[in-house]
Amino acid sequence: TCPHAVRGDIMAEIFKIKIITPDRIFYEGETDFVEFTTAAGDIGVYAKHIPMTTVLAPGAVVIHKGDEETVAAVHSGFAEILNDRITFLAEVAEWPDEIDVKRAEAARDRAEQMIANHTAETDIKRAEFALRKALTRIDVAGRQ
Repeated sequence: TCPHAVRGDIMAEIFKIKIITPDRIFYEGETDFVEFTTAAGDIGVYAKHIPMTTVLAPGAVVIHKGDEETVAAVHSGFAEILNDRITFLAEVAEWPDEIDVKRAEAARDRAEQMIANHTAETDIKRAEFALRKALTRIDVAGRQ
C-alpha cells in the first residue's frame, strides 16, 4: 500500500484505524484522515496527531482514504489517538445498511416528546443522549 494519499493538494500520510465494539472488531484498515464526534465537539485527525484519549459522543465516524469515504455511526466510548494509529472502543458501531431508519425515527420522536413534555421526574440528559443517538443513525443511514 502507498504510505501517502493525496488530500487536496497536500500529501497525507496513511495511518491505521480500528473500531472495536464489545461483540466484534467492527472495522480495521487504513486512513489518511478521520473525522468523528467527541464529548467536546467534532475533531479531525491526520497521521502524527498528538497522542490523546478522548470520550466519544454519538456521531458519524468518517474514514477518508484518498477520494474514498467510509461512514459509520458510533455511539459513545473512547478514542485513543497515537502517532501512527487511532483506536475506537465503542459501545455501538453501525454501518449505514445496518440501521433501521424507522426505528431510529421512532426513537427520535420519543426523545423529542420526552424533552418537550418533561416533568421533574424526566431524565433530560438521558433523553438528549437518546435524541443524539437517533439523529446520528438517521444521518448516517442517509449517507449510503
